[in-house]
Amino acid sequence: MEQKKSYEIDMCNGPILSKMLLFTIPLMCSSMLQLLFNAADIVVVGRYAGDNSLAAVGSNTSLIGLLTNLFLGLSIGANVLVARYYGAKREEELKQTVHTAILLSIYSGIILTVLGCFGAKQILIWMQTPKEVLHLAALYLRIYFLGMTATMVYNFGSAILRAVGDTKRPLYYLFGAGVVNVILNLLFVIGFHLDVAGVAMATVISQCISAGLVLRCLVKEKGAIRLEIRQLHIHKDKFLGILKIGLPAGVQGIIFSLSNVVIQSSINSFGAVTVAGNSAAANIESFVYFAMNAFHQATISFTGQNMGAGNYKRINKIVITGEICVTVVGLVLGNLVVFFGHPLLSIYSSSSKVIAAGMVRLKVVSVTYALCGMMDVMVGALRGIGYSIMPMKYPAHLDAPKKKYILLFLYHLLYLNQAKICFLHIFLLFLHISAVLSGQNDVWRKKRES
Repeated sequence: MEQKKSYEIDMCNGPILSKMLLFTIPLMCSSMLQLLFNAADIVVVGRYAGDNSLAAVGSNTSLIGLLTNLFLGLSIGANVLVARYYGAKREEELKQTVHTAILLSIYSGIILTVLGCFGAKQILIWMQTPKEVLHLAALYLRIYFLGMTATMVYNFGSAILRAVGDTKRPLYYLFGAGVVNVILNLLFVIGFHLDVAGVAMATVISQCISAGLVLRCLVKEKGAIRLEIRQLHIHKDKFLGILKIGLPAGVQGIIFSLSNVVIQSSINSFGAVTVAGNSAAANIESFVYFAMNAFHQATISFTGQNMGAGNYKRINKIVITGEICVTVVGLVLGNLVVFFGHPLLSIYSSSSKVIAAGMVRLKVVSVTYALCGMMDVMVGALRGIGYSIMPMKYPAHLDAPKKKYILLFLYHLLYLNQAKICFLHIFLLFLHISAVLSGQNDVWRKKRES
């Protein structure tokens, strides 16, 4: 394999912490930029189009997540497979995986575009979207999904780059596209008075720019991850490999999104003010989540490369390093957004009722959010070593007495006050730790048998 370029990171040798930070900081910045640009959508709409328009854009967040998470899960499968072949220096299989992943992203985007454009209004009705925002929400969703192919191409392409340690160039591309997004937001909403349609159009255009830049990067790349358009083909074994890891990740994402849709449906029943406050708080909360999620992504790539290279002992150090980092980030940022909650929410809306509604969510979710990040790092380790189903099914391996205890525990927990939600997080965290240990023991057993 050619000498590693400055954008790539050797995850199989040398100090883990410095390389993980080198990997995660650009990725964290990418996520923050993406959220800032999404926040710009909400701020521009809230300030210049009104609370109904703000509610219309915000009420689509959980639905968009529901419809896209299955396919975004497949990009995780592509990331793991590329990292594994890259670590093992199996260039031909790496090349086939790259071309399979990009073509799969195009097909995924087309499916989502059709689903989003034709099913938007009916799904929003099922979600009990308030009548005063239904038309605006449906219009935003239809236009947004016109750019879904570009979104999928960017996510799969950046997943390929992450697998070889390159998180810098996706940051550059996202920054360029985001600046265009903000400018077009101001132009379409303030200048042309296009309301939510203008915000959606700006988003689609920026998505196309970021996708085009990632494709250009892969086409001009040297070595096995280079993309050659004429060689785009679904290789059956690579497709199945992506499905094996990515499909369970996508299904898990859908399950979480379904719960968010149910929650959003309940919130919608409280009216536009509560929807607007929840949307603003969720956007702020997302900054904390994606900062922690950078270490989840790092754990996937680091673990995947070391699995491919056969460096099994290094995986334990990767997991421990990831856990320490994500805990610090989650505790600091989670509590900061609560402390500065009022001024942050006032950026989105000047309504005191909207701000009060947003503070309710921030106080419940953000204080113990670090535990969620710790669980995600565990899940990243499992997926990196190829056990993507285990994060979903691990409790099923418990014997009957343990299951009975768990059910009783959860039953009583539901009747405790909201402050004790952290106990549920801790409980689930220990399940994931047990799953990681089980998965690593299985890897060592297979290694000895081979």
